[in-house]
Parts: sequence; C-alpha cells; structure tokens
Amino acid sequence: MTSSRKNKTLYIDKEAASALELVDDGLLTPVTKLMNEAESKEVLKTGLINGKSFPFPFILAPSGNRNEKIISSLEVGEELTILCDGEEFATLTVDSTFEINPKVRVKHIYGTDDLTHPGVMATIKRIGHWALSGNYTILNKKENSNKKNIAQVKELIGAQHVSSLVMGVNPLHRAHERLIRQTIESTDLLIIFLLKPYDSANIAFDVRKEALEFFINNFLPKNRVIIVPLENSYIFAGYNEIIIDAIVAKNYGCDRLTIGRNHAGLGMFYDCNSNKSIIDKVTGIDIEITVASEYVYCDECKTLVSKNTCPHGQHHQISYHADSILALLEAGLLPPAVLIRKEISSFLLSKLFPDRFKNLEKLYYDTFPVKGLLEEHSEKDFYLELMKLYQTTSLT
Repeated sequence: MTSSRKNKTLYIDKEAASALELVDDGLLTPVTKLMNEAESKEVLKTGLINGKSFPFPFILAPSGNRNEKIISSLEVGEELTILCDGEEFATLTVDSTFEINPKVRVKHIYGTDDLTHPGVMATIKRIGHWALSGNYTILNKKENSNKKNIAQVKELIGAQHVSSLVMGVNPLHRAHERLIRQTIESTDLLIIFLLKPYDSANIAFDVRKEALEFFINNFLPKNRVIIVPLENSYIFAGYNEIIIDAIVAKNYGCDRLTIGRNHAGLGMFYDCNSNKSIIDKVTGIDIEITVASEYVYCDECKTLVSKNTCPHGQHHQISYHADSILALLEAGLLPPAVLIRKEISSFLLSKLFPDRFKNLEKLYYDTFPVKGLLEEHSEKDFYLELMKLYQTTSLT
C-alpha cells in the first residue's frame, strides 16, 4: 500500500512499531515519548527519567539510505507518515533530528558492540545514523485488551498482590512448571508474559502458548493465571532486560516480578565492597524483584529439587537447559518425562512433525495394547502411549 498522504514517508519494521506501541499504551513509563538529543544524553549520563530507571535512550533511528536521507532533510513542525510492512502505521510531527553512532547505540543496549554477538549483529543492521523525535499518533490503533482483562480479574478476585514471570517456554519443561507453581503459591494473581520473538529459532509462538495453556488449565488454579503475549523486540535484549521487564510488568499492574537465577541479564558485579546485580540498579520502579532458585533433577533425591537444598552435587543433578531439550524435540526424539511432562512433549512433537507416520493406525495397533475397537488416534496419542512403554520397568 502506497501512502495517500503528501507527507514525507519513513519506513520501519515490526520491532520498531512494537516499541512505539508499548510507549503509546503507557507500558514503558517513565518513557512517554521519543527522546531528543539532550534527553538522550541525560539518560545515558544518569540512567534515569524523572527519577526512575530507564537503561538507554528511547529513540527512532531506522536504517536505510532512503530513511536517513528523509530524516536528515526534515524541518521542525513537519508532518511525517510512518509505514510498517507497506501499511500506514503512524504520523509524526517533527520536533528535532540528530545524528547518532549505531555502534555506540548497540553498546548501550547489549553492553558490547562485538559483531560476533548475535543480538548486536541483528540490531545494528536495523539502526541508522539519524534519529528523530516528536509526537506521534498510531493509526487504526486497537485497545490493549490485556490491560483491561488484568484489571477486571484483579477486581473480580480481589487480588492484593499480582506477580509476574517473563518466559519463553521454548519448550515448557519441568523446571518452568516448578517456577510457576512456586510463584503462584505466594500471590493472588500471576501474569505470565510469554515472549514472542521476531526470529524463527523458536517453537512457533502459538504452539508454545497452547502448551502453556494446557498446563495452566489442567494443573493450576486457572482463574489465577493470565498469559500476556509480549513481543520480544530489541529493547528487551542485552544486560538491561530485567529493568525493561520490571517496567512493563509494573505498568501492567504487577507489584512483583520473579526471575530465574540463570536469567541472562542477572550478571553480578562488585561495587562498594559488596556483590550486586542489575536488580540493585533499579530505581523508582515500585515493584519487588525476586530471584528464584535454580531447579534440577537429582538422581539421588529422585525428584526435582532446588540447588540450594540438594546436598548431592552436580554429578547427581540434571539441569534443565531449554536449548538442549529443544534439540531433542527438533531431532524427533521424545524427551524423558523428568524433563518434560509427557502430555506437553507429545503435543509438541505432533506439531513439529505433522503427518510423520505413513500408516499411524497400523503402527498404533501393532505397538500398543488396544481394546479391540477400531478407533482413530492422533500422533499426540501415539507419543503418549510410547512414553508409557518407556516408563515400563519390569524388563529394564
């Protein structure tokens, strides 16, 4: 779609559009607008906006020769049309334009400008040398139904405390389940922000969401858990991710945020004669941040345990590395039930390998005990029955 307006046109991608929508919905407060050059320098100097933490300037600097040529030619007060995927996304009234250094920008986000870092490489391709600020209006804006739903549920159940988790569940494994249970035990309502990334190195978002919904609906008090999709744009990347997570959770109405001990942004540093983490740098964001225990399966305890309480050491412990479990699934292997609940792994394999077996019914009836009745069976049913055989111990 070509813009019908006579304004100059700027082209952005979905990640930039997502970030603009977050601000417009009030979900990145204290950020309320695109920053100009002076405001950007102040944030870099103090890490604060109006006395509240924000880790880097919120600016719009899309890459591309055409975009950079347009931005560098803009005048104050000029109206601009912003397109995303060929559709008119927003209009913006120019307040200022200024030059930036893309390598410096990614270093503020990731803590490094090393191009071998996958996040740095992906993000630096998206950033141009010119930024602009000004008030913008999103066209055809849709109401954020998640904010409304959370507010309604809080009122309905009289929730005094609302906790949050930010998760990819790629895939949902037993340690995720334990973390969710642990968090919900000490709160009235739990919001799970389910990450929706822009790359394909993940199980499809809809499949991960359906797996999480299955677990919630069948094994948790489902009226106390809400899933909120969270587009995992570049602003959530890097070592400042926890700060952005806390800001978004707070603006959705949460007063607590729980993160895993192996969270990528939790790195420790030494300051003023004590060990600190990024959490100690959060200022003015009224939310309690808790670091949960790391869970492992211990072959001596014969169950899922916290590393803080298990005395048997790493040589008896199985850690829950999502990427390794995902590798098993992508290879078509059924992970052991100590890693993933059998109903979840069966569902995931049926989605990853649809129509995998040429004659599923014959294979099913040849392999498993049946009631003698002709019944249709899905691939999920097949994997569930197969797991039962794996768990049979009389011949092992």
